Amino acid sequence: MLSGKGRYVADISVPGCLDAAFVRSPVAHGALRAVDCTAAREVPGVAGAWSAADLPDLPPVPYTLLAGLATEDAVAGREWPALVKDRVRYPGEALAVVLAADRYRAEDGAAEVTATIDPLPAVVTPAAALDDSVRLFDGLSNTVLRGEAGQPIDPSVWRDAAAVVEARYRQQLLLPSPMECRAVLAVPEGDWLTVWSGHQMPHRLRRELAALLGWSTDRIRVVVPDTGGAFGSKSATFPEFVVVAHLAVRLGRPVCWIEDRRESMFVATRGRGQDQSVRLAADAEGRLLAYELTIDADIGGYPHLGVGLPMQTAWMATGAYTTPHVHATVRSVLTNTMVTYPYRGAGRPEAASAIERTMDLLARRLGIDPIELRRRNFIPPAAFPYATPTGRRYDSGNYAAALDLALETLGYEEWRAEQARRRADPDALPLGIGVSCYVERSGGEPGGLHEFGSLEAHEDGTVTARCGTASTGQGHETVFPALVATVLGIPDAQVRLVEGDTDEQPDGLGSFASRSAQVAGAMLQHAATRLIEEARARAADLWGLPVDEIEWADGTVHPAHDGAAATGLGDLVKSTGPLRVEDRYEAGMAFPFGAHAAVTEVDPDLGTVHVLRLVAVDDCGVVLDPAVVHGQAVGSAVQGIGQALYEGMTFGADGVPNLADGFLDYLLPTSTEIPPIVVKETRTPSPGTPLGAKGAGESGCIGTPAALVNAVADALRIADPDLLQMPLTPDRVWRAARAPKHEEGTR
Repeated sequence: MLSGKGRYVADISVPGCLDAAFVRSPVAHGALRAVDCTAAREVPGVAGAWSAADLPDLPPVPYTLLAGLATEDAVAGREWPALVKDRVRYPGEALAVVLAADRYRAEDGAAEVTATIDPLPAVVTPAAALDDSVRLFDGLSNTVLRGEAGQPIDPSVWRDAAAVVEARYRQQLLLPSPMECRAVLAVPEGDWLTVWSGHQMPHRLRRELAALLGWSTDRIRVVVPDTGGAFGSKSATFPEFVVVAHLAVRLGRPVCWIEDRRESMFVATRGRGQDQSVRLAADAEGRLLAYELTIDADIGGYPHLGVGLPMQTAWMATGAYTTPHVHATVRSVLTNTMVTYPYRGAGRPEAASAIERTMDLLARRLGIDPIELRRRNFIPPAAFPYATPTGRRYDSGNYAAALDLALETLGYEEWRAEQARRRADPDALPLGIGVSCYVERSGGEPGGLHEFGSLEAHEDGTVTARCGTASTGQGHETVFPALVATVLGIPDAQVRLVEGDTDEQPDGLGSFASRSAQVAGAMLQHAATRLIEEARARAADLWGLPVDEIEWADGTVHPAHDGAAATGLGDLVKSTGPLRVEDRYEAGMAFPFGAHAAVTEVDPDLGTVHVLRLVAVDDCGVVLDPAVVHGQAVGSAVQGIGQALYEGMTFGADGVPNLADGFLDYLLPTSTEIPPIVVKETRTPSPGTPLGAKGAGESGCIGTPAALVNAVADALRIADPDLLQMPLTPDRVWRAARAPKHEEGTR
């Protein structure tokens, strides 16, 4: 990468390739009356222009019933057309496509396409869409899923509790914003189609494209080259992908679409998007009694991708605490926005933010230090595996140890002393300390906790490792070969990884849900162990010895009583033929956890928040590569800072996002806004695999936002938590600073 040898989809040059430009709706909701592509076809260099009416056999966008993401009932009667047929349901939805010899001419052609749309009222929040006064699909409710986790709580629990607190939170819509936007290149070759795409799930893409084209999967090859980030946003078969593949086959010519940044901001997937109401009860000693979480989630204009995603929040509502009664309810609601889909953390940041903000609210109500309140209610290490009231089964954990390390690293008592000093000085800027303890789920849901792969030893002593995952920047190219090399006892350089190519590895699930190390890593460890067993068996047969008299050491086999007779792996292959093992390996669900702590300084007159210090303590079980895990923790924490302080979709009265000036309208934290971040770890191995690894990629998005918001609330001592909704813009902080404070004498 640093030498300029990286190869992304946009770097692949194919003779005769046509570039695609899409004509997009300027309105959020409207009835499409006509699309005229006539003038576009006359533009020099344009090879063709099509609307949905011109492509009657264009298939719709597919959906896959991935666990927790889609249901038959939700999608019935709600087809997502690859090009709009009759109704626009989100701003930027594709009305037509123009193909040309290059993107410049394609854009010129797209500018000549005219469309007639009768605008309709737009709804961009669950609250606006819930009453069905504006329906996205005629005759069908905007509420496409109702779900719950846990059991309803008896009213007597709330009535008899010593303290009950309530609050409402908004988890704003976020843009994943990977460095490389979406891209797809479809190259037809006779009865075959090769598709290049920066994609997280190449085998899913192959399967869905085959179904759309009516082909067998062995006629399609999907290759994932270098990919510039994804964060969950590149794991679907998008409308543009359907159009590109369809036209490539129809025309018999390569077709490419490289999404530009403006398109990405308008029509790439969204993350988060929940309105939450919470209620938390405790006894006089601060022991939690009951927790109720109500979720209204805006899932975008179509239910195909993320309709069940809010259930992840419901299932993780318990957090790190031994709350006897927990009940979470979900309504997934269609809105006139691009679809909501998994974004780094995918449901768990929303759960952690809700419970952790409310824990601080309860601590203030009871007059208990928020740290002490958490310690009194942690699930103890001896209780694992722990069955939560919402149906999760936590595998292992020591939550108090993570919190203790975070506080020690932060210097908690010293900052509390500084806070007291500032509160006694009328001229000092308010200072706040916030913590957030989180538990997340990694690896995926049952039915998706397996991975495919193989190891093949060659005559030169090298080993090829094949795997069903696809790296989007996590460092698989170094981490996985090192893991295999460690098990085999050979140098890392002798192992080559092959992934992201459905011809090389015919089966696979991909990279999502922080599953790569936990599931694919365990698979490769298992395959390496099997390779050793096969090598010992071959050596035993070659030498006429029992297998139990053959030992393996440092990439060689030798008789147990004659180490001098060691035979290298390459020589064994030369003597006995090709040596290859392949498998489908099933792992267990894992539950990483951690504690994040933040110190913030707030200027009440300007509404600005200055993060003085941020500590992230994460536990992902066995760490395969400390440098990679550290990088994941820092990067994820930066995205957590973005949600807490800067990022968020806003809309005009017409439902169109306020994104005219790109990243001047949608703020991302840059190097100048990132505070000192200290990353520490505890290590509690997962019992789900012999490898013991848990997911490591999503920790900061889950733990950091609530820690920052809690720190600002602590600095301002506000009585109404509803005043601090993310992102904490200067306007919101300024208004909160002028609101009534909570009672003196409490934290």
